[in-house]
Amino acid sequence: MTSIIENSPLFELRADIHVAAAPSEIYAVVSDLPRSGEWSPECQGGEWISGAPAAVGSVFRGENLRSEEVVAWAPLVRGVWHTESRVTAAEPGRTFRWMMLSHAGDDQESVWGFDIEPAEDGDGAVLVHHFRMATATAGIHKIVADLDEAERAKFIDEWTSKIAQDLDATLGRIKTIIEAA
Repeated sequence: MTSIIENSPLFELRADIHVAAAPSEIYAVVSDLPRSGEWSPECQGGEWISGAPAAVGSVFRGENLRSEEVVAWAPLVRGVWHTESRVTAAEPGRTFRWMMLSHAGDDQESVWGFDIEPAEDGDGAVLVHHFRMATATAGIHKIVADLDEAERAKFIDEWTSKIAQDLDATLGRIKTIIEAA
């Protein structure tokens, strides 16, 4: 029997929101990863550790914080931890994406991003936030290593819900920040 962890993509989610601002204004905010603590439920911000800020190939070191309540029964990293990611797309006014790196600095098929699309009414733009994990990362494998298949399915279901909530929360916060400026 194949495990749910072998599904590809393992996660693929997106959310969108209308923002009353020009695509260039939206892009300037979402590509400023050190500011992500202002809108992310988990990433508290961080710093660029190589390359020009927000340029393709540049690496960002993020500081993250996860509470005990998040999928409380699962063996997740709790408290503060750090991640590194590499920018994979940076098209001002259109798209900004980054790929999570393993602890060894290798690419993982775990990509976060924002796309900015014209609003149908011509006023402002639609900001799309998305996440795709094509194959389970080393971190996911570690989380589910001691879980039986029913627990693995429960974890994937609850983690999918958590990501969906985080995407929505992030977009709401970004909209508020941009429209208040």
